[in-house]
Amino acid sequence: MGFWLFMTVCCLAIPLSMIIGGASYEKKTPKFSRLSGYRTAMSMKNADTWAFAHSYMGRLWKRWGIWTLTGTVPVMLYCMGGTEDEVGLCGGIVCLIQTIVMCIPIIMTERALKRSFHKDGTRRTDTE
Repeated sequence: MGFWLFMTVCCLAIPLSMIIGGASYEKKTPKFSRLSGYRTAMSMKNADTWAFAHSYMGRLWKRWGIWTLTGTVPVMLYCMGGTEDEVGLCGGIVCLIQTIVMCIPIIMTERALKRSFHKDGTRRTDTE
């Protein structure tokens, strides 16, 4: 039971960090920094792209984090009472899937940046 509890806490860490981080990014854009935040070449062009990327990524992470959390809880409850090997395998697969889910919004955010901004970082107009 102790190992199951440990794995469950580990598996809840990713969706909870997505929800908390997403809500934080969506609510308030962090100060421009080369050390933390959503840092890609396009998002760091100027303050407008920086704010857009954080807001967009925050919304995705929050929404996807909630969905990931609602999928993780039943899977880990199903594994309760299993052997350490079963719980470890189940938790490892859940964490792998969560990591993939956590990274997909990066691709979506970059596509949104390209749709909304020119390569130099100036905002596109609706007529373009």
